[in-house]
Amino acid sequence: MKNNFLLVLAGGIGSRIWPYSRQNKPKQFQDILGIGKSFLQMTVERFSDVVPSERVYILTNENYKTLIMQELPELKENQILLEPCMRNTAPCIAYATWKIHQLNSDANVIIAPSDHFISRKYRFEAIVKEALDLAVDKKSIVTLGMTPHRPNTGYGYIEIDEEKPNGTAFAVKKFTEKPDLKTAIQFINAGNYLWNAGLFIASTQALKDSFEKFTPSLAVIFDTIEKDLNTDKEQETINVHYPDCEDISIDFGIMEKSEDILCIPAEIGWSDVGTWGSLYEMSEKNQEGNVIHGNALTFDTKNCLIKLPDDKLAIVEGLSNYIVAQNDNALMICPLESEQRVKEYLKTLKEKKETPFI
Repeated sequence: MKNNFLLVLAGGIGSRIWPYSRQNKPKQFQDILGIGKSFLQMTVERFSDVVPSERVYILTNENYKTLIMQELPELKENQILLEPCMRNTAPCIAYATWKIHQLNSDANVIIAPSDHFISRKYRFEAIVKEALDLAVDKKSIVTLGMTPHRPNTGYGYIEIDEEKPNGTAFAVKKFTEKPDLKTAIQFINAGNYLWNAGLFIASTQALKDSFEKFTPSLAVIFDTIEKDLNTDKEQETINVHYPDCEDISIDFGIMEKSEDILCIPAEIGWSDVGTWGSLYEMSEKNQEGNVIHGNALTFDTKNCLIKLPDDKLAIVEGLSNYIVAQNDNALMICPLESEQRVKEYLKTLKEKKETPFI
């Protein structure tokens, strides 16, 4: 346990769950489930028996530093790593990898999104411990693949080689970005595809080796600035050199290229709560199939998701399979089947420079 570190990615905006996820307070800082904790707080908490708070690092940007310090007061300021600009997940993971490796060359790091939900905490914890042991033993990157329950075009997929088991893990044949519906159906029917939840576990040495092999330009940058990491010069140096990093995801930069990745299938009650539809699916429904968070009266309305602030009331009549979501100064009403278009709505707002509503 002394070598285990947690790296939480908390710089995203979560635009598909607008208007609750906003630029000034994205999804990871919201109590969207109405349980008294934000996604970020739940994320750190579920790893608490594997990684102590002093070895938790949060990757984000300057805009969210204050929010993180408020939500996680147990963390020190140097445990919040600030990106001066958005460069996707590979550069920020490289930054943390070099920083942590300098502190502990035997370190193992768990890389986790900040805004997912997992209902089976103890089962998840057991699988994470298994993955840590496997990562150390095989000197490989290990990922957790979520058991798919339906064809979903909003998730990436991991194809595992069932002929190459390694205990409860399997060799990864291929990572595939979000497919179209026809392809997603083929994946589900094939039976050897899992959802990619963006959960990766590896030693910092294995990660450094992978960056050097597959994204050498990133490795050169962090090799160059390594001497300033964990010093008073760190943030200043990052501010100067980070913008030179290639804008590339960890999936595209490393995972899709490496032939040395293992995957453990995981049935842990996972959801990325990345869309209104995923929130609807995981929530308790009334007799009419409605999910209601807040105060609402419904008439001839079924299979809808209605989410409102506590001080608002909605009367909804004659809707079926709709989203009704209000937060602060914005109200959205659209079909549930249009959940993937929420990003388009937000893009239109940006084009119209409707900044107060973004």
